[in-house]
Amino acid sequence: MTARIDARFKLAASENRAALVTFVTAGDPDHATSLEIVRALPGAGADVIELGMPFTDPMADGPAIQAAGLRALKGGETLHRTLDLVRAFREGDDATPIVLMGYYNPIYVYGVDAFLADAKAAGADGLIVVDLPPEEDEELCIPALAAGLAFIRLATPTTDDARLPAVLKNTAGFVYYVSIAGVTGAATPDFNVVSSAVARLKKHTSLPVAVGFGVKTPEHAAAIAAGADGVVVGSALVDAVRSSLDGEGRATAKTVSAVTDLVSALAAGVRRGRAAA
Repeated sequence: MTARIDARFKLAASENRAALVTFVTAGDPDHATSLEIVRALPGAGADVIELGMPFTDPMADGPAIQAAGLRALKGGETLHRTLDLVRAFREGDDATPIVLMGYYNPIYVYGVDAFLADAKAAGADGLIVVDLPPEEDEELCIPALAAGLAFIRLATPTTDDARLPAVLKNTAGFVYYVSIAGVTGAATPDFNVVSSAVARLKKHTSLPVAVGFGVKTPEHAAAIAAGADGVVVGSALVDAVRSSLDGEGRATAKTVSAVTDLVSALAAGVRRGRAAA
């Protein structure tokens, strides 16, 4: 079920480094450019790709990812097209894990069973659905696991030891630690606090722990990578897309390289982090 994810984290560990997990929004700034970006991510140094499923009410996302979702929706991106993007990516890459990240409403509208079957057939490896707590596991988490998709849960600075067992119970693939309280891209984490939090999580699970929210630069990535199994970067990459667009919000010749250049720098930072620890 989690073969690609497991293999990628094991590869990173064998190279004495954290894995770089990159988030981009499907269909941003348009479907064709988005596919081009996703295809280029592994070569730039991405180990795992989180692919955002655009939604009109993304409550956990900061302004950058909200804007990316709106650009994608304006360009005609749908959940069906997002799965088409995964399928097209898989035609040339059978090794890089893809995790679909988003909210439950579009999946519910699509139909849970149909979505899980189609996502698996397209080549997705896992799901992160931020608005379904463990108490709702029967809604999507348990069916996803049965369909062969990892259900990756988020732990936060407010997830105490009493709450952790419920959070971790059906989690697969890796645990996503949210380094700050708030929305994506809102602040820079306190790296000492994050290191302690990761150490605490590792006492409760054998799964890799990846840290995200607020990681924007290679220096941030290096600091997180010193203690975590993975570093997640999203808002900074989405900002790179935005800053490359023309005055009408359309892709330019610089759009793909704006993302891949930053990913390469982040990958170098991740590799420095463990070496410096």
